[in-house]
Amino acid sequence: MIKKLTVAALFGALGITAVAIAQDEGPHDGAIKGRQAMFQTYGFNMGILGAMAKGKMDYNADMAAEAAANLNAAANFGQSAMWPEGSDSETPGNAKTRALPAIWSDFPGVLEKSKALKDASAVLAAEAGNGLDALKSAMGGVGDSCKGCHDDYRAEKK
Repeated sequence: MIKKLTVAALFGALGITAVAIAQDEGPHDGAIKGRQAMFQTYGFNMGILGAMAKGKMDYNADMAAEAAANLNAAANFGQSAMWPEGSDSETPGNAKTRALPAIWSDFPGVLEKSKALKDASAVLAAEAGNGLDALKSAMGGVGDSCKGCHDDYRAEKK
């Protein structure tokens, strides 16, 4: 069941990306919309897991396992088409974005942080359904990997 839902989530996210690409207006709008959809997928699933970890939602092993599997799947999406050079927050004519130009000047650093998310989300996917304490313990690595990328490569919200 969880595998079917994970596959469905993957195809849903890919569908969102395809729609975003079809509706692009500027030279990078499709790529920007695609990566924003990916980040929304991250955020949606982290929201479920975070709510459980903070006691704002009852812990549900199946739901935790599914959300963590979805996050892990999204963290492993191929993203090369989502990050064309010039699709940052400071290039005129782009859709609204918080991506800093540092992404393209330090791409090896971005890849390192991406690997950290993949590794941490794999641990979370393996542990999230094993009880609330296991979920809480595994969430820290994902949060740290997200923060590491946000600190260096994402502009503050205006």
